[in-house]
Amino acid sequence: MSAYDRDPRDQDRAHGEGGRMSADDTSLTPNTPFASRARGPLDVTLEQLRERPVRPGQASYFFHDNHFQHNAVKVLPGEYYVTHENLMLITVLGSCISACLWDGRAGVGGMNHFMLPVGDTTDLSGRYGSYAMELLINEMMKLGARREYMQAKIFGGAQVIHGFTNMNVGERNTDFVREYLRTERIPVVSEDVLDIHPRKVVFFANSGKAMVKRLAHAHKESLAAQEARGNAASVVRATRGGSVDIFGQRRG
Repeated sequence: MSAYDRDPRDQDRAHGEGGRMSADDTSLTPNTPFASRARGPLDVTLEQLRERPVRPGQASYFFHDNHFQHNAVKVLPGEYYVTHENLMLITVLGSCISACLWDGRAGVGGMNHFMLPVGDTTDLSGRYGSYAMELLINEMMKLGARREYMQAKIFGGAQVIHGFTNMNVGERNTDFVREYLRTERIPVVSEDVLDIHPRKVVFFANSGKAMVKRLAHAHKESLAAQEARGNAASVVRATRGGSVDIFGQRRG
């Protein structure tokens, strides 16, 4: 099985991402892009991306992914990224959730990464789903997306923190994002959620294609420790359906 290349800056041991994955890892691809009338891809260089001002909560680590031969941005916990450009959005999840939204008419896509459903009403942080979802939708609309044309793919919500709390954080996060999207009338066209496996998610913002790799638990202790810190009472304030493939093999 071909492995993703490790991000050179990475502190991904805290996110459960190793350099090369073992043969026991499962690689899943919700493979059908959203129905699209999008304009053609807009290429952008790393230099151009790095020179832009960064908004509060916006992901800002850009790199060239050697596996996909594609420029990418890593979305860390509490962050989001929205673009109409030919850029790959990447994150690694345990009990956290990432929602990938896409408007095929506008050719605008975005990803967030939140850790808990809700927080203190005075704490506007992307670590909380209630704010992270609103922020993601609003930033997409600024680039020309319309709520009625948005579709969603959701990922994460694994139970990787055993004994941290009596309530399953991943399940709570999953229930929250499903209900939020139902209320907003944004259809969930594909999902890979719950279970016990950390996940690496790759989202091609311009085309709407998403890929998921279920990761081995080689670094689950460090992943759990990071998420436990994020789930603690005092959280640091942060400034389509389709078939499933195993890299070349179609699963029914």
